Amino acid sequence: MGKLEMLGRWSPFWPVFLLGFALLIGRGAQGWSKEGHIMTCRIAQDLLGSEASEAVRNLLPHDVNGDLSALCTWPDQIRHWYKYRWTSPLHFIDTPDNDCTFGYQRDCHDQHGAEDMCVAGAIQNFTSQLLHYREGSADRRYNMTEALLFLSHFMGDIHQPMHVGFTSDEGGNTINLRWFRRKSNLHHVWDRDIILSALSDYYEKDMDLLLEAIQGNFTDGIWSSDVTSWEHCDDIHSCVTKWAGESINIACKWGYKGVEAGTTLSDDYFDSRMSIVMKRIAQGGVRLAMILNSVFGDTDEGFAAAT
Repeated sequence: MGKLEMLGRWSPFWPVFLLGFALLIGRGAQGWSKEGHIMTCRIAQDLLGSEASEAVRNLLPHDVNGDLSALCTWPDQIRHWYKYRWTSPLHFIDTPDNDCTFGYQRDCHDQHGAEDMCVAGAIQNFTSQLLHYREGSADRRYNMTEALLFLSHFMGDIHQPMHVGFTSDEGGNTINLRWFRRKSNLHHVWDRDIILSALSDYYEKDMDLLLEAIQGNFTDGIWSSDVTSWEHCDDIHSCVTKWAGESINIACKWGYKGVEAGTTLSDDYFDSRMSIVMKRIAQGGVRLAMILNSVFGDTDEGFAAAT
């Protein structure tokens, strides 16, 4: 059994696992920023049907009162714990420098060449695990709560363009620069700096206001006619391949373009990239809802998942 297949297996130390959740709630996290992951999961939860809503509530620890977004940063918080250290490669994809494409067979592996060890492979794996929940037994080979949280987090990561970046600079992590007056790197600019600048400049540092604006743009605003195409998914493998391809394409056209180590990024970069970041958060949330509605719904319709 491969590493990804083993991830999320039922643990005999379930009470300790839940205690770990409780201890982590409220702590800060890094990634597609705490704010980015929270908004992705809140968008998704608002779009769930009744069956999926009930399943999500049943799988979450009681401490969070059914709020999926409260634990969407959990995979970032535990990725360096000994038990979960091997999950670190699941948060990103390294692609050949300047190729600007994603090939699953070529790119979805860890540094040792283990297949499926990337964010696209992780989404496939946890989707497959959650499909067992529909069988009524909540298949005890898998830890369904872990699967839900990993899937929800990785759907945010695959939509953050610099999480599908170039190998040599680790998705922009080694491109040190300044964001306005503050030291940063290109990866962190896309993870969090653009979001925090938007919150500060336009939304009174209120994430709820930013989330309302994003939701308005895809419900009846500028992206509303695109939502059907965002949700289209015949099978999970082709979908993760498409989503990762979108991210590396954006990384090339908007992330890396015109950026060199040591430069200062400010208004021009921020103004032209802010809407892209917000759209990717929206797409991640809409598509996460699509997956959860498919795997937890009481219909036989939906995509086929890898097994």
